[in-house]
Amino acid sequence: MSSNQAYSKKILKILAETKAVSLPDITEKVAMEGEKIPKKARYAVNRSLRGLVSAGLIERHFSGQNDYARLTTSGRKKAVSLKLESDTALFNPNWDGQWRIILLDLPESRKNERESLRYLLKKAGFVCLKNSAWISPFPFEHLFMNIKKDLGLTIEIMILVTNSLDPETEKVLVEMFKQ
Repeated sequence: MSSNQAYSKKILKILAETKAVSLPDITEKVAMEGEKIPKKARYAVNRSLRGLVSAGLIERHFSGQNDYARLTTSGRKKAVSLKLESDTALFNPNWDGQWRIILLDLPESRKNERESLRYLLKKAGFVCLKNSAWISPFPFEHLFMNIKKDLGLTIEIMILVTNSLDPETEKVLVEMFKQ
């Protein structure tokens, strides 16, 4: 990843946390705490800002005293996407000893919904065991309970939480999730 890409991601993350941020504040927040920003890094941050503006992810506003940046609708979507792609976005590293198993049964006529749910399952750290059976040690059953309720998938999604698997299966799964 180039330094411009890294700065762009940091800028999007900063802007996702608030409505608008002044450009000097963005530059300061991109730098490490208490560290003076080298001239080269300031240039890279400004270049990243220009790139984000030209990509339509942020827009700049002048208030009469200061220049501010804020996310566009596309920028918000990109920030959410980056959050989902990050290693820490959805994962709680402390396993509570419970396995979450989701059984997904959507017919071919609802393929788009099925693919969307599979994408969410993967992003939440689930792995596909057998055809439509997904498992994870991560505590996201509530997310999928809400999805189930919101989409009216009463019989198409079944959610199981258990602390008991046969020893051989559990050994394989523990190794799988250590990676």
